[in-house]
Amino acid sequence: MELQRCEEQGLQERKGQKRKLEEEIQEDRDATPLPTGDARRALLAEVTAQVKVLDSAFSWHESDRAAAKRATHVLAELAKNEEVVNVIVEGGAIPALVKHLQAPLFDEGDLSLKPFEHEVEKGSAFALGLLAVKPEHQQLIVDSGALSHLVNLLRRYKDSSTSRAVISVIRRAADAITNLAHENSSIKTRVRMEGGIPPLVELLEFTDTKVQRAAAGALRTLAFKNDENKNQIVECNALPTLISMLRSDDAAIHYEAVGVIGNLVHSSPNIKKEVLAAGALQPVIGLLTSCCSESQREAALLLGQFAATDSDCKVHIVQRGAVRPLIEMLHSPDIQLKEMSAFALGRLAQDTHNQAGIAHMGGLVPLLKLLDSKNGSLQHNAAFALYGLADNEDNVSDFIRVGGVQRLQDGEFIVQATKDCVAKTLKRLEEKIHGRVLNHLLYLMRVAEKPVQRRVAFALAHLCSPDDQRTIFIDNNGLELLLGLLGSTNPKQQLDGAVALYKLANKAMTLSPMDAAPPSPTPQASLKKLVYLGEQYVNNATLSDVTFLVEGRRFYAHRICLLASSDAFRAMFDGGYRVSSLLWCFNVPVGCPSSSRSVPRVSFPLGVREKDARDIEIPNIRWEVFELMMRFIYTGSVDVSLDIAQDLLGAADQYLLEGLKRLCEYTIAQDVTLDNVSSMYELSEAFHAISLRHTCILFILEHFSQLSDRPGHSHLIQRIIPEIRNYFAKALTNPNPHNQRLNVVDVVDVEPIEGSLIRFFVARFVIVSDARVVSWCL
Repeated sequence: MELQRCEEQGLQERKGQKRKLEEEIQEDRDATPLPTGDARRALLAEVTAQVKVLDSAFSWHESDRAAAKRATHVLAELAKNEEVVNVIVEGGAIPALVKHLQAPLFDEGDLSLKPFEHEVEKGSAFALGLLAVKPEHQQLIVDSGALSHLVNLLRRYKDSSTSRAVISVIRRAADAITNLAHENSSIKTRVRMEGGIPPLVELLEFTDTKVQRAAAGALRTLAFKNDENKNQIVECNALPTLISMLRSDDAAIHYEAVGVIGNLVHSSPNIKKEVLAAGALQPVIGLLTSCCSESQREAALLLGQFAATDSDCKVHIVQRGAVRPLIEMLHSPDIQLKEMSAFALGRLAQDTHNQAGIAHMGGLVPLLKLLDSKNGSLQHNAAFALYGLADNEDNVSDFIRVGGVQRLQDGEFIVQATKDCVAKTLKRLEEKIHGRVLNHLLYLMRVAEKPVQRRVAFALAHLCSPDDQRTIFIDNNGLELLLGLLGSTNPKQQLDGAVALYKLANKAMTLSPMDAAPPSPTPQASLKKLVYLGEQYVNNATLSDVTFLVEGRRFYAHRICLLASSDAFRAMFDGGYRVSSLLWCFNVPVGCPSSSRSVPRVSFPLGVREKDARDIEIPNIRWEVFELMMRFIYTGSVDVSLDIAQDLLGAADQYLLEGLKRLCEYTIAQDVTLDNVSSMYELSEAFHAISLRHTCILFILEHFSQLSDRPGHSHLIQRIIPEIRNYFAKALTNPNPHNQRLNVVDVVDVEPIEGSLIRFFVARFVIVSDARVVSWCL
């Protein structure tokens, strides 16, 4: 479907243009404004006068012929201005001009010379051809009987000498047929039915090159999207002559000839085979180096058509030397020339061997540059060619080495088809990042120049498999290359680094934002869950054995619940029970010496007063915050609102309530914005809020371009780089936590707590999960 769309875009633009009569119309003249009022009436009177002359001067008398010649000339001059064409038609010029496409009756016994022979007919054909520039006039001219007369004019060379007058009238007749049939399928068919195709084919061999060109131009128009006309042109044996014309030194000749052949083969596989069998391939390839850019463009498009369905033809085109000139055409300032060469290379790139050859000859870089074009069709053809090149493993390293992935990622693509094509290209590249391709990229990442190393790291962050991330970014220093981009002074490199790190984080599934709140515990939960007293005991004096004073108010609590919830409270009340052996282990990697494991920090002094006192004053905390914290301790779940989340986070950190910290971090993370991300990061550092910190880092990486102009951005980036390094080092080194099983490695016996109105037993378990030691209580 993509191939068809490319072809249609190129053909419709290239072959849908009317034939211009350059010799008579100055291309650079200013347009004459549409006449109105008196000017229009004067123009109409002039047209009417000339029409009267033509109606009254249809004879071989010299005065009549001279008057008719002048009248056709005046009407033709007026018709060169498209703004007045409607007035000319309104004045009745068409029937009068059609009448003079044929010569007056001539007495065979009259031996006198025919004055202005062929001149009046030439003028009439010329004027009608100009009037036919407007589509609404084409059918009116044909309905007036012009076609049969124009076809007869094509045959005049058979009945007369090849004088200058004969050459001119034939050329004007062919030009008129071209304009009449332009984008009008019914008139194309009428020309064939009137017998116009055979004489046009014969005129391809006429001695005058202008006649050859005019005949080829007419055949080109008649062949466009008309299968019956195509077949008749081929049946009239036009191919040998057309192929010979491809080798002409006259640019105008080979331009028209390649255009005819292009329209013949379009959507006609059988004719395409006949054209190739007739020897068209090499002369078409030869036109790629023509001095005529129009012929180059037509030849490139035709080669793309040749390569459309025939694999052998793709190979033959490359073997005969087409790739290098096509690549050189990609550098042309002519947009259409670049588009057609990209189209041809895209077709040729559907063959595996051609893919490697095109890349080897330097096709990658200019095709990638064309992605920056503001021309949607050019963009799409370049993208499709790159899609073909990406299918060959031998091209992947070169694709990445020259920055191809960055261009595909950064491109602003105009049409959806191009966006889809680029997405498929990236997918093709991703599928090939393994085995020898990956090994070569790792080699480049070690030994190539720094810019290439960074391009490789950037590409692999987007394309590599999660299974290869550790090998690439830890073992082969890829992470440092990306951090080097992020810490660069170049804004584009910083953005590339941020985008790559964000992509890598999402693939690692570790730095992903908290997109759901931590689940509430249930009584049927696994070994990892604590035992909770329940809502009914919150601030309930029943069985209470300790009271906290907060802002002058009493809060009734139960030591056993506090002991089971937090090591901070356990440290506060330590001494009320004997521990046979106590192992304090928090966030300590497995294998770390026991001497390095320390008691978690507690932000209040420990003393006998807290151990034995029934009333304990808690300073510097609001009642609502303390009450919500205690509710979490008793129930394992609370609703944390944004207005209290930051204060509650501080309390949870102080009292080592990791579950509550996660709830607070989740709530705060939902409110991270461009305006507050810096302060949220500082908050995460102040309270050791790892999840919130990682959320801020991901937010910064994801919205890097929007944050880059804000004050303090550079300083913030430098602050987070060490954290990014540490985090990725852990994320890419540790096994997947979902694949870990829980192992009880130590059980600590604890004797019953004395002095309590009820007796609880506290068992302490040390569990291995995610290669870290954590502790849980029942």
